[in-house]
Amino acid sequence: MSLLVVGSIALDTIETPTGKVENALGGSSTYISIASSYFQDEVHLIGVVGEDFPQEHINLLKNHNIDISGLEIVKGGKTFRWGGKYHTDMNQRDTLFTELGVFERFDPKIPEKERKDEFVVLGNIHPALQNHVLSQLDSPELIVCDTMNLWIETAYDELLEVIKKVDVLIINDSEARLITKENNLIKSAKMIMEMGPKHLIIKKGEHGALLFGEDKIFAAAAYPLESISDPTGAGDTFAGGFTGYLSRSGDLSFDNMKRAVVYGSAVASFCVQEYSTKKIENLTKDEIQKRFKEFHEITRFDDAGF
Repeated sequence: MSLLVVGSIALDTIETPTGKVENALGGSSTYISIASSYFQDEVHLIGVVGEDFPQEHINLLKNHNIDISGLEIVKGGKTFRWGGKYHTDMNQRDTLFTELGVFERFDPKIPEKERKDEFVVLGNIHPALQNHVLSQLDSPELIVCDTMNLWIETAYDELLEVIKKVDVLIINDSEARLITKENNLIKSAKMIMEMGPKHLIIKKGEHGALLFGEDKIFAAAAYPLESISDPTGAGDTFAGGFTGYLSRSGDLSFDNMKRAVVYGSAVASFCVQEYSTKKIENLTKDEIQKRFKEFHEITRFDDAGF
């Protein structure tokens, strides 16, 4: 099975209560591709960067066996840059600056061979671009999609068109409420699934994630960490681990999606331990499997009756 990833590639300046980094590797497709590469040997990345994009980052992607033939490098252009500052509560952050650079004119063109990819992850980009990508694909087996508050507020109708076409929508709890104007997450989830997706994942940050589908609900806990350095990219890393595992196994049953949620959560739990992609750049499969088993132990209990 092959996996196609389309999204942003960025250079991030991030400040948290524990420190600061400048011009660090970022972007939705970057985190998704790296995370999925631990499960899937055939990952195709579509994105755009400027001539200022460091060669070391290109080498990193290649070292993960990520096919970057679909990466456009615009001569004389500048890579998308984003700056953010996290509060003491790292669920809250302020955007300090956004410099779109070449990303402002991003026109994702899917090469002929990638149009046949069975699994697709649409990173957090404008819904019009997500729709444009979908229009170029043959008939993927699974389409996973992410979005954000900005698109819900400014491109709602276009987002609804995307939601109709995807198999799995991944959003956080505030985005779910914003889409439906419903505070109760269970009711909100039901309303969103009526819009089209077969499965829905609602991320709840440090409180884990909820998977909805087939009239079932699965609640996954978050991995307990003593300290967090940088939450940037954790959601994208989750999406990459989730889809990467599914594409490797080829099993789209609800029970296997539960495993995929835990694998996604496991890789994401590594991501937040260091800035940018640093922690997920050199993981081993043994480390991921060990954390998966720790997740299992955290949530397992026996029915002893009463």
